[in-house]
Amino acid sequence: MKEKVEAVLAQVRPSLQADGGDVELVEIDEQAGIVRLRLTGHCAGCPMSQMTLKNGIERVLKQEIPEVKAVLAV
Repeated sequence: MKEKVEAVLAQVRPSLQADGGDVELVEIDEQAGIVRLRLTGHCAGCPMSQMTLKNGIERVLKQEIPEVKAVLAV
């Protein structure tokens, strides 16, 4: 599952990097379907970071990988 998550993150990463940010995979709980990510760069302090995480990254991960149930920020 890690390879699948990394592949999806590689798809969304250019959008984040265009705004001076990035995302890093911290941990995957495969049994619970929880992916923990860390937003870095400008994304780390952005007031819209939770919206980016939930409405952007989480939505794409769930769409591409049905086993993913939630994405949490670390």
